[in-house]
Amino acid sequence: MNVPEILGEKLEEILERLWTRTVEKGQESCAASELGETGVEESLVELAVLGLVAEENGRYSLAERGRQEAANTVRRHRLAERLFIDVLDVKGELSEESACRLEHMLHRGIDEKICTLLGHPQVCPHGKPIPPGPCCAEARRAVERIVAPLDLLAPGRSGTIAYVHSTDPRRVAKLLAMGVLPGSRITLIGRSPSFSFQVGYSQFAVDAEIARDIHVRLDEQEQAAHAGGGLRNGRRLRHGGGPREGRARR
Repeated sequence: MNVPEILGEKLEEILERLWTRTVEKGQESCAASELGETGVEESLVELAVLGLVAEENGRYSLAERGRQEAANTVRRHRLAERLFIDVLDVKGELSEESACRLEHMLHRGIDEKICTLLGHPQVCPHGKPIPPGPCCAEARRAVERIVAPLDLLAPGRSGTIAYVHSTDPRRVAKLLAMGVLPGSRITLIGRSPSFSFQVGYSQFAVDAEIARDIHVRLDEQEQAAHAGGGLRNGRRLRHGGGPREGRARR
């Protein structure tokens, strides 16, 4: 049976839970009681009819077709989380609720656009892996990125701040106080002894760990420069915006 382009929120949420338990936590299968509230059995039967879920002895697992559908659902949810937390600065329960709603609307390539905007992040804000999409594979082939951490830029390079990401809220607050806000223009001035940059008419200096928290949407000429070599001190530009641990210099 053909799978509808949009399954609906309830079916997608069950696929997401199955993915988390079987693919990420290593369970072979799950009972219906592990996957949701009363009535989940009807949804599992519907998913089985669609060929997305397999059932054996009252336990359920993802069928081959269901793994990709579940991966896409998980991908949309975790990209939505990054968008709300990293770019829109929406945190806590509100970010989770908003991400749950948005994930069901990120179809027909919208998720690819968000992934590209964020620089093809590899993990969600909670450190869980984001299944890669076609845009991630294309970006790796092109060795080109639209968004890069400030610490990978060469002096004189500039762009627009896409988002700020850090696991330390104090570090984020420090950057916001500097005026490091999404949409602001930023230019890297120097890399040693610290990373100095200009935002607006003000100049600041931070250490490398804080510089990695600032993700810059590169101008077209900067993208071309990175695609043509893209190395700084022998390091290949990495695709992804995963959280980096470290102590901020105060």
